[in-house]
Amino acid sequence: MTLAAVALLWASESNAIDNKENYKLIDSYIGSGGHGHVFVGAGVPFGAVQVGPNNIYKGWDWCSGYHYSDSIIIGFSQTHLNGTGCADMGDILMMPYTGKVRIKRGEQNDISKGYASYFKHTNETVSPAFYSVLLNNGVKVELTASKHAGFHKYIFPAKIAEGHVIIDLMEGNGNQADSTYMCLVDAYTIKGFRFSKGWSPRHKVFFVAKMNYPVTSLSLFDNDILVKKKEAYGKIKGVLSFDKTPAQILIKVGISSVSTANAAANIQAEIPGWNFIGIVEKGKLLWEKELSLISVETKDNVKKQVFYTSLYHTFIAPVSYSDVNGDFRGHNDKVYTHVPYTNYSTLSLWDTYRALNPLFTIIQTARVSDIVNSMLGIFDQQGRLPIWPLAGGETDCMPGYSSVQIIADAYLKGIKGFDVDRAYHAIKVSTTNPNQRGVPAVMEKGFIPCDKIHEATSIAMEYAVADWGVAQMAKRLGKQADFENYSRRADYFKNYFDSSIGFIRPKMNDGSWRTPYDPIRSIHGVGDFTEGNGWQYTFFAPQNPEGLIALMNGDNWFVKKLDQFFTETGDMGPDASSDISGLIGQYAHGNEPSHHIAYLYAFAGQQWKTAERVRFIMNEFYTNKKDGIIGNEDCGQMSAWYILSSMGFYQVNPSNGLFVFGSPLFDKVSIALPGNKTFTVLADNNSDKNIYIQKVELNGQPYTKSYILYKDIMAGGTIKFYMGSKPNYNYGKNPQDRPVSEMK
Repeated sequence: MTLAAVALLWASESNAIDNKENYKLIDSYIGSGGHGHVFVGAGVPFGAVQVGPNNIYKGWDWCSGYHYSDSIIIGFSQTHLNGTGCADMGDILMMPYTGKVRIKRGEQNDISKGYASYFKHTNETVSPAFYSVLLNNGVKVELTASKHAGFHKYIFPAKIAEGHVIIDLMEGNGNQADSTYMCLVDAYTIKGFRFSKGWSPRHKVFFVAKMNYPVTSLSLFDNDILVKKKEAYGKIKGVLSFDKTPAQILIKVGISSVSTANAAANIQAEIPGWNFIGIVEKGKLLWEKELSLISVETKDNVKKQVFYTSLYHTFIAPVSYSDVNGDFRGHNDKVYTHVPYTNYSTLSLWDTYRALNPLFTIIQTARVSDIVNSMLGIFDQQGRLPIWPLAGGETDCMPGYSSVQIIADAYLKGIKGFDVDRAYHAIKVSTTNPNQRGVPAVMEKGFIPCDKIHEATSIAMEYAVADWGVAQMAKRLGKQADFENYSRRADYFKNYFDSSIGFIRPKMNDGSWRTPYDPIRSIHGVGDFTEGNGWQYTFFAPQNPEGLIALMNGDNWFVKKLDQFFTETGDMGPDASSDISGLIGQYAHGNEPSHHIAYLYAFAGQQWKTAERVRFIMNEFYTNKKDGIIGNEDCGQMSAWYILSSMGFYQVNPSNGLFVFGSPLFDKVSIALPGNKTFTVLADNNSDKNIYIQKVELNGQPYTKSYILYKDIMAGGTIKFYMGSKPNYNYGKNPQDRPVSEMK
């Protein structure tokens, strides 16, 4: 088959499967350039497998394994991350190629002797359930997936002397395999495992590969030395060869954290036959089902494309980490069998507690209890709630104990399906854990000394956010002493406010302020803050904006300071680099500590300024370009901010169920809710100029508040915003109409 014929076949198949209304709006390239770090490839919502292309790993912008700027593909692995700031995964890399057997990957400046291939984006098709590329080596690759298995199709060019497929178990994405195994079971089956250490401290993947065409031989190489056996342990690569190179070959690759037997069972349960297009269609239907949870109406097709691509990004992680039979491997390396809930991993909690998890409480309520149960299971396995769990291991990445506010939010919103007493016990143990960074100092001093612990100020302020949720949970459970204790801890952010300069300021062990101190240059990497500086953390009290306003001597001074925050310029220094992005003055939308700040104006009675800022952020920092996400996607957080904000509201306090109004982007939004209910958002007279809320009606009645409660959204109904080109300065001005931190 010639390259032209392969390209024609590819085009016809792509057109045949591209017919879902919301699905076809998605552009998987958005965020694949710049610093978005998004996954490009095929999968299903919340799947264990994200199968897709890998470039040669070259650092930060290759955290997902693929960057749009690249021109080399080294293979197609079964696992990837989506939008993270650290690299890992890339398990079970497979690559078809022609010519003599080659086991070296090749390097960026020379792949002539390797199995890697150049490629062009013009020969690539990307979508959530189907990926395809015609490699420059003449092989056409198509990929799709079920929840636990990748499905590969390799079409070899006609009249070639030799065609091979390499399975490189040593190659990963920024991690090091330290124990691998591969075995030829029969002419159609290969099994093995890959154990690695990377961002996840211990990651075990067992796999089975089933082929529809017999393999003549599997040449095994240990540390690049040929092993004349059918199985081998060590640093293993395997090359599949065929008696006669097939026109095309199909390979199903099931994975499991438990065993090769479970990996095979996963394939049998999800892809029992060889209908590749049928699996693509199933995947598309699964995506369309999730995408249909929210319907938007607008004349601006670009905004609609950005919206549904964002919604797609929110459904990639967390990933299912239990097999079809309910088995999974825990953080303690023990196997848990037949667990009744879906066990989730890849929980980017420090990022996602701000928007993604609150979004899930609206549109993914059935999954929330499984996410909570997964975190409680991790507590049982490691003795504390997770910080950033990845592939059966605890990365301990990012400050705080961010699972706490997520669990509290679920409980306070009345979401069922988990043991509340067990959850509260896990919270109490985790928030008083003497081995948790800075917790003893919080309990003894009310602050964490910056000269004792790296990024101490951020850690302590994150704890305060979570402790607010614990206090409210304790109050609801009738635990008065705990309520009072955690309420005090939730206000410990005030211990960092230096009223003489009007900034949050790191505090030394002896109680003195860090001196000298420049709030602009005190950024991530220097030692005091995480992904932010003193300006950004001065407004970091989402659990108690009223308390922050009081520290700044009331509404007028607070608004003046907030205005300055969005206009203040200054050199953050070389440590900021590309890790501080999406700047508006000192506001950094590419970094999560800033995500709630535009909504703080409403707490001071100036909702119209929130509308201005939020519209600007949505229009400027979310586009349909390759670099259309201003910072790391962070497992759906960046996109979840956009989803909520474009609907017109955002939950500032992560545990109080109160959504602050911004500026609705679409003419109409319909949210499908449990119980066949619908919540509809209408924006009358909406346009790029008419960004200000003039008045609001809820279910046909005048509504003067500048926020809405979770319970009102979930009851179903209609909220109608009347928009205009000039601010209504009185809207949301009265204290009784402003958002508050106390539970409603």
